[in-house]
Amino acid sequence: MENLLKTTSLIQRAYWLIGLRWVAIAALVVATFTASEFMGVSLPVSALYTIAGVLLAYNFILYDLLRYWTWGDRKPSETRIGRILTFQICADLLILATILHFSGGIENPFSSFFAFHMIIGSILCSKRQSYLQAALAVMLFGGLIALEGAGGLRHYALDGFAGHGLYRDWLYIFGVLFVFTATLFLLVYMTTSISEQLRKQQAGYEAANAQLEGKDQLKNEYVLRLTHDIKGHLAAVQSCLDIVFSEMVGPLNEKQKDLVERAYRRAGKCMAFITSLLKLTRMKLTGRLDMEIFSLRNCIFNSLGSVQNSAQKKHIAIRHQIDPAVDEVCGEAVLIEETIMNMLFNAVKYTPDGGQVSMDVRQDGAFVLFSISDTGIGVPDADLGRIFEEFYRADNARAIERDGTGLGLAFARQVIERHGGRIWARNNPDGGATFTFTIPKAAPQP
Repeated sequence: MENLLKTTSLIQRAYWLIGLRWVAIAALVVATFTASEFMGVSLPVSALYTIAGVLLAYNFILYDLLRYWTWGDRKPSETRIGRILTFQICADLLILATILHFSGGIENPFSSFFAFHMIIGSILCSKRQSYLQAALAVMLFGGLIALEGAGGLRHYALDGFAGHGLYRDWLYIFGVLFVFTATLFLLVYMTTSISEQLRKQQAGYEAANAQLEGKDQLKNEYVLRLTHDIKGHLAAVQSCLDIVFSEMVGPLNEKQKDLVERAYRRAGKCMAFITSLLKLTRMKLTGRLDMEIFSLRNCIFNSLGSVQNSAQKKHIAIRHQIDPAVDEVCGEAVLIEETIMNMLFNAVKYTPDGGQVSMDVRQDGAFVLFSISDTGIGVPDADLGRIFEEFYRADNARAIERDGTGLGLAFARQVIERHGGRIWARNNPDGGATFTFTIPKAAPQP
């Protein structure tokens, strides 16, 4: 029901009603065929099949009309679609009354299907329209059984199924009509009440979500300003330490040099953390990408070249296989190259000495598929679902490197998803992990 409330447009509701009608048409044909051929019930099958045919044509016309109004992202007025929606429900009530007329009238237990229409109408329409539809249903069904009882309309008896003469019993007619009316209006009352409560709750959730988004925006802006200022101060500190460590201002003894080197190394790690946080926050705030056609193959080879030294120090072999069809894509080259490089650095960092890192790049329809595997420590199963969150690090990764930022994979996910791709991870059966991500060849849709 929630999908048919405030967040669902009128045009979607109209299409949903058309979809239900296909099911109703099939049910009418199957029920008529089964009752007449296998149950021996006397029915005017020609009339019922004709109604099914008219209903089929009517549904096709409505479907084509809605397609025409919405072709090429056109947006018809809500008034027009609202009228079509109301017309559909009223027409369905009339058709249901006609079907009942040719299939036993008051003796047909499928008269309860009016109740389903009331529920659907109460979900899709306003409270006032729902009560008007209930009144229309009572008038149609009440008029049908009254005219059949008075002899104004022919009664099609369900020979072989229901008893005869009930349609002439006025006490029975008034009793059925009273229960029918009370049931429909009670259903409308209950359904509209529940729908109103759900709409109020949904409005509250949307307001709370808007507040959270506003606060998140403020938080990002604050983090952006703060990290930018910190980065400036850190750069100055790092520059001074570099001068001292290079002994440009005088010689250092071994103890002094060791302390300055530690401070310089820590400042470098802090600078890397601030830089990553700054990039991630900027991307979340702006949401913009400078898209251009570039050679993805060149980015891949640049990334491989950047990690070679780190891999050689640990005697890690880096193997790669690139599909010849992979070359030009549309995106932001700098961000994609940095993402590939970060993923490779991660694989080398968490792979023990003498291990292996493999990268497979191939064409996958409209996407380029990257698979980066290693023989490293892997990812605990409990952490697989969270490793792409900001500042989150798996326990085994913390044990190897305590000072990691926890932003590398979050940055990669932001870049890839903003390009219209996906990223995920899995553990290898023989140890290590495989990180897989896709990048679309064409520019992502807004």
